[in-house]
Amino acid sequence: MPPRSRPELPPGLLERLRRAADPSGFVRFDRFMELALYAPGLGYYARERSPLGPAGDFYTASHVTPLFARAIARHLTAIGRALPDGAAASFVELGAGDGALGEGVVRSLAERPGTDRRATYVIVERSGALRQRALQRLRAVARPPQVSVEDAGSLAELGPVEGAVIASELLDAQPVRRFRRTEGAWVELGVWVGGPTLVAAERPLGRPAVEGLPADAAEGTVVERSPAAESIVREIADHLVEGRALLFDYGAEEAELLAAHPRGTLAAVRGHRAIDDPLDLPGSTDLSVFVNFTRIRAAARGAGLAEVAFERQAEALGRWGFPELLDAALAAASSEEERVRLRLAAKNLVFGFERFRLLELSPARAGSPSAS
Repeated sequence: MPPRSRPELPPGLLERLRRAADPSGFVRFDRFMELALYAPGLGYYARERSPLGPAGDFYTASHVTPLFARAIARHLTAIGRALPDGAAASFVELGAGDGALGEGVVRSLAERPGTDRRATYVIVERSGALRQRALQRLRAVARPPQVSVEDAGSLAELGPVEGAVIASELLDAQPVRRFRRTEGAWVELGVWVGGPTLVAAERPLGRPAVEGLPADAAEGTVVERSPAAESIVREIADHLVEGRALLFDYGAEEAELLAAHPRGTLAAVRGHRAIDDPLDLPGSTDLSVFVNFTRIRAAARGAGLAEVAFERQAEALGRWGFPELLDAALAAASSEEERVRLRLAAKNLVFGFERFRLLELSPARAGSPSAS
């Protein structure tokens, strides 16, 4: 039985979950999460209302300070300059959201000297409402033909990419399978949809067996796996022919996650507050997990990508000139109040996002651009 009474599901979402269920009514958690977040017209990211920023449910690093995007733009400029002569730079952002990151990057790229090569910034966003909002923001600050803006439904639509693929806080929002160690064996967690409300459920693992689940895990240990996140890395490898992939997200190596979060890392957020019950109001609640970078890095290696850097996000921003950008912004501030806001935002980015990492990848044959 559910831990408490839950509201009945919207009919459309209930019907989709029933179609995803096995004959007993069990739905794997990754299938539930996919529908709860992305079902057209029903999922959390498919709503007209933006989930991001002060009026939404959570902030991203791009909403904390525009200096985050400006630092990334400096590194993208270095990546573009390292491309073969004559190649136009394409910078593709996966999961562009409301365009907060892209707007800052495009604005910075548009301010470059005219001697730099031309660039196209492409946003890939599943939500039609968010995509249109992002396009409007980016095109308002672009400077064609020096910097132009396009959109696509998927990375696969674009063909070969020479430049960079950026994904900021995307992998954590990909559906996950969840497993729990129970009486010396692993069971799969999910939901049961026999009635109009959801019930947390579990079932024995089927065949083929799931690889990599630790045999010596303690009773009650919960492990999360995201085939969708690993698939994104493989898709990047299929399309990135020159340049870099920049993956920003919160997470850790698998051993650290198991030690620090033995009951799993699934988090539910609504209105900037953590929600105890991840099954409460699906479609109106953000669901995410810590990224398992052990598996993401292994997927990248297996797909033929070379690892350029794996470090704290703050360390990467430091290498890309964040302190200098902050100093310049402070010098240009018109009041002490503005300077205080700039310092507080920078502190929030560095310490509030302390668990964020950057994984930077390149095609194995590519050379390294100079840091800027």
